[in-house]
Amino acid sequence: MKISVSSSDELKRLDSFLSKRLVQFSRTNIQKMISNGSVLVNQKTVKKNFRLSYGDKIDIDLANKVDEKKVSLKKWDHPLDILYQDKDFAIINKPRGVIVHPAPGNHDKTLVNILLHHFEKELGDAIDPSRPGIVHRLDKDTTGIMIIPLNDYSHWKIADQFKSRIIQKEYIALTWSEWKEESGVIDNILNRNKRNPIQFESSDVGKKALSHFELIKSGEYLSAVRFFPKTGRTHQIRVHCKEFGFPIFGDELYGGGIKKSKEFMKDTKAKLDGYFSLVEGHCLHALSIEFEHPSTLEKVKFSAEPNKNFDTIYNAILNDEI
Repeated sequence: MKISVSSSDELKRLDSFLSKRLVQFSRTNIQKMISNGSVLVNQKTVKKNFRLSYGDKIDIDLANKVDEKKVSLKKWDHPLDILYQDKDFAIINKPRGVIVHPAPGNHDKTLVNILLHHFEKELGDAIDPSRPGIVHRLDKDTTGIMIIPLNDYSHWKIADQFKSRIIQKEYIALTWSEWKEESGVIDNILNRNKRNPIQFESSDVGKKALSHFELIKSGEYLSAVRFFPKTGRTHQIRVHCKEFGFPIFGDELYGGGIKKSKEFMKDTKAKLDGYFSLVEGHCLHALSIEFEHPSTLEKVKFSAEPNKNFDTIYNAILNDEI
């Protein structure tokens, strides 16, 4: 079995990481597998407390299936906007409110479960049976473009492009307040917030996070901004918007939630609250992605249009309505 480490799993201990991925094995058994050489990271034996890096390749020999528990992922018959498909990959427009892969408390209603329904034949023998078709991720409420590899070869070819940072991504963020700068770069170091481990913040230690931005339209209360992330850190654009002083509209975790509308007069607050009721989450959309086709080696680019409710707020900004 092979697993590729995503950016969201950086710095995790190997045994902790595997205990959440190989749920059919106990933590003790996983540690035994690591110590007896059944687990290799980048073709080398490591200790159980080894800290993972983005792009690490983990090889696991599952010959000794001690205390294995039967685990299977269920298919979920849920609508999926499939924009493109060939023998190597599919391009989808991820819906809002769906997490990408199974996690504690949610094993059945994730994007992975949807993919198993729509691509059962292609993903039946996926390289990572716990996260079939997943080579990158978007947050639960982030919508937009995602690449879904449909075979092992494509998975590794695309994963290598993410690791090398040659994949070009473009996002649209709808943020609070009136942006003054037309374009710029946000470059800092991100690490987990020690008081709230699901939140990230700038720090003196951690991982470099780099985003370019271009202002689309600055409104009186909300603005629309293009982001071109050059790194792929967890919550990168959301943190950059917050720490630049313009949290993303609807982003409760990073200061952009409905409480901010209380800062405005009654009529404006009512209008903003109406927009909140439309999106029920943060307004961040992965608009396009450009990468090298794993078979033809040609550059390909795909785009995904935002959903209707996102567009309603976006157009209100463009038309000076908010």
